[in-house]
Amino acid sequence: MEKVAQRCIVCEQEQNDGIAICEQFICQRCEQEMVNTDVQDEKYPFFIHQMRRIWLRKDA
Repeated sequence: MEKVAQRCIVCEQEQNDGIAICEQFICQRCEQEMVNTDVQDEKYPFFIHQMRRIWLRKDA
């Protein structure tokens, strides 16, 4: 069964592999990067901002 490309809520790229949270897609690359990012990393606030979009879309 072929996977359908979906737009990642973090990087906004079309990807085939990833996870869905509240019907929002996160590609495998972004998922791995988020899991391995330390809270002191300068990219951490970006990930928090992008993840908040899941809840905003869910409530819309």
